[in-house]
Amino acid sequence: MSSTSRPVARWQSALCCAILSIGSACYAASDEDLLGKSAGYPVAPNLAQAFQERYRVGSFSAMDSLSPHCTLEPAAQPLALPKAASEHAFQYRFEGKTLTLDDYMQRQRATAVLVLKDGEIVAERSNYERKPEQRMLSNSMAKTIVALGIGKALEEGQIRSLDDHAADYEPRLAGSLYGDTRLINLLHMASGAQFVEDYSGRDDLARFNQAARKQGSVAAAHTITQRAAPEGSVFNYAGSETLTLGLVLRAATGQTLCRYIGDKIWQPMGAESHATWLINPVDQTEMAAGNFNATVRDYARLGWLMANDGQREGHSVISREHLLNMTEASRQAEAFRPGHMQNKGSTYMGYGLQTWLLPGSTRRFVLLGIYGQSILVDPALKLVVVHMAVAKDASGDASGAHMGAERNALWHGIVARYGRW
Repeated sequence: MSSTSRPVARWQSALCCAILSIGSACYAASDEDLLGKSAGYPVAPNLAQAFQERYRVGSFSAMDSLSPHCTLEPAAQPLALPKAASEHAFQYRFEGKTLTLDDYMQRQRATAVLVLKDGEIVAERSNYERKPEQRMLSNSMAKTIVALGIGKALEEGQIRSLDDHAADYEPRLAGSLYGDTRLINLLHMASGAQFVEDYSGRDDLARFNQAARKQGSVAAAHTITQRAAPEGSVFNYAGSETLTLGLVLRAATGQTLCRYIGDKIWQPMGAESHATWLINPVDQTEMAAGNFNATVRDYARLGWLMANDGQREGHSVISREHLLNMTEASRQAEAFRPGHMQNKGSTYMGYGLQTWLLPGSTRRFVLLGIYGQSILVDPALKLVVVHMAVAKDASGDASGAHMGAERNALWHGIVARYGRW
């Protein structure tokens, strides 16, 4: 390119960015070729290959085409999410640079980012040809949805107390470590079970999932037999504990998770589209620790429900007390608060009830899933950020791309646009 043509190209690019509507992109997204752009971002031929890099974009927005699943119906009257009259600009600092949301979308493997402020969409972006109507994989964000279901069952009296044991509701868990663990400690990821979840494919999670696929979820729960610490004392992240909570919720309500959470939460909060949850074909139970799929805008509605402490337009969908128990750091024992909780060498975040707690002067929390899925919430600012992604590695940081760190910097910048950290 000649020196004369470079300014013209930059001007054309700037003009493109100025005239394109919210949600469009005029830049090259990160690693498009590695992620399958030339093949149209293909969906994996089977579930076992869905997380492979060349299939990750396509599969993460089509998981329910690869597996049996159940469906949550949308609301008869969806909650409106109007777009703001003008898009809000955001800046953040990272690695000594001042960057924008468009910079972020070019630097990181984000499939979609949506910013909701005071009930309005103030920014919306997508990469890799993803569309608003596509259902995106939540990964472990689903754990928080299970906790919301537990809270609703508690509110309705189908669960009597979170101090009850899991086997009090699902008798098939009797005699197991998880069956003899109190619900409150399962919600805190604090059963004390000896369990390693590092996504290596050789960890306890892989063995647990293999047992669930072969023998069913109850049998898999019985394979966890050793406590490394007294229950309730130490945080240790384990998807097996959420699966156990899913079994408890099914037994307590006599309904599938899709039916109960769909009727009690998904529809009342105002979902616009169907959602799906993958099920284990061996026993037809939901794979509760992840595997929930919904549109980006419905994830924003879920975040908005939580930002409003379970209320929708003056109507209580979920008990405010339960939401505070899930998300308020001061309501957790010190061992689970930001700045105190030990998690893989870090004390940055805390953990409420199946929900990550962020540090700072005010209540902020986040639903997190591997490969970059998140819903970040600031209730005081009435601010929600939905972030869907196909990171290079499960944590988002191990590969050197630093998605987790840069996403956190972006969140800081968005918060600073409206308030103080």
